[in-house]
Amino acid sequence: MTTDPNCLFCRIVAGEIPATVVREDAATVAFRDINPQAPTHVVVVPREHYADAGMLASSDPTLAGAVMAAAADVASSEGIAEGYRLVFNTGPDAGQTVLHVHCHVLGGRTMTWPPG
Repeated sequence: MTTDPNCLFCRIVAGEIPATVVREDAATVAFRDINPQAPTHVVVVPREHYADAGMLASSDPTLAGAVMAAAADVASSEGIAEGYRLVFNTGPDAGQTVLHVHCHVLGGRTMTWPPG
């Protein structure tokens, strides 16, 4: 499994940095965002390090599916399965600040478009 010792999310997955974990399995870890943008805001990451969603999708589509399934499971367990948003920011121009692919699960309020 590929990890990056300088990556914030790799360090959370390894248990080196504390996080409020709400779900984990052999492939993914889900934890509460420290700067929530909605009443429910959980970040789902693969345990293996991929910089962004494009890299993950092209390198390991099965793992990409596991991230999506974990996100759906989080929505269900958080009681927001009737309406939630999944966000993958890909690259700095899209607002990705941690270069480890991650899916934001947002819900608990009406989600407007554009966000704000």
